[in-house]
Amino acid sequence: MSTAAPSPLPPSPIVAGNAGNTAGNKATLHAAAQKFEAMMVRQMLAEARKTDFGDKLMSNEGTQTFREMQDSRFADAAAKTGSLGFAKMIEAQLSRQSHTGTTQSTASAASATGKGR
Repeated sequence: MSTAAPSPLPPSPIVAGNAGNTAGNKATLHAAAQKFEAMMVRQMLAEARKTDFGDKLMSNEGTQTFREMQDSRFADAAAKTGSLGFAKMIEAQLSRQSHTGTTQSTASAASATGKGR
C-alpha cells in the first residue's frame, strides 16, 4: 500500500515576491513579523511563568488570568516598539528571501526564453 506524499504548501506571496517588493508587501511583511515576535514573546513569558517558587498566596485562577493578560499586553507592546529586535531580523530575512526568489525567477524566465545569453 503506497501513500502519496503530501503536496507542498503554495509559496507565500510575501516570500515569493510575485509582484516585486511593493510598499503593500513590505507593510504586510512588517505586520506579520511583529505578530510573530509578539507570539514568540508570549510563549517565552508563559514558559517563564511555569516556574514555581512555592508562593501559594498569589496562585489562584484570577491571578493567573491577570498575568496572562498582562504578559499578552507586554508582548504586543514589545513587538510594536521593536525593543527586542526579533521582528526586524525576521523581516530582514524574509525580505532577502523575497528578493532572492524574485531574482531567481527572473533569471530562470530569461534563460527559458533565451534572453539570458
